[in-house]
Amino acid sequence: MKDKRDLKVQAIENGTVIDHIKAGQALNVLRILGIFTDCKGTVSFVMNAPGSGGRKDVVKVEGRELNVEELNRISLISPNATVNIIRDFEVLQKKKVVLPTYVEGVVRCTNLNCISNSTEPIKSRFSVVHSEDGGVVLRCLYCEHVISENIAENLV
Repeated sequence: MKDKRDLKVQAIENGTVIDHIKAGQALNVLRILGIFTDCKGTVSFVMNAPGSGGRKDVVKVEGRELNVEELNRISLISPNATVNIIRDFEVLQKKKVVLPTYVEGVVRCTNLNCISNSTEPIKSRFSVVHSEDGGVVLRCLYCEHVISENIAENLV
C-alpha cells in the first residue's frame, strides 16, 4: 500500500513551481506562460488542492524560470501566488508574486469606446491596486474604466 504522503505530481529537477494559485486559475496561468503553444519540458498542474487557506492550484514547469513580465501577469489573476525556483530537486529561491503599480499591453480595456480599442496604435495601460477583498482592480489610464472581475479573460 502506498504511503498517504506520496506526491500526486512528480518532483522536478530544474524549473519553476507556482504555488498558492487562486483555485480554478491554473489553466489561465498556463495560458499566460504560453504553455499551450510553446513548451519543451514537462508541465504538471493540480487544481482545487487542499491548502491552509482553502483550495488552491499548483503549476510545475520543468526546465523554465519565469521572467518579470510573466510574474506580473500571474499576479493580476492570483496576487497571493508564490514562485519557487527549483535546481537539482531543491528549492533555490522562494518568493511571492508582487503586483506591479501599472501594466501596459497586458490587459485589454473592456470599454469599447476606449482609445486603446481604436485603430490607433496605442497599447492599453492600467493602474493596478489591491481590492478590499484581496483581489485586484485595474483602472484604465485613458478612460478610467475599472476592471475587477474576469481579468484573465481580458489578457492580451
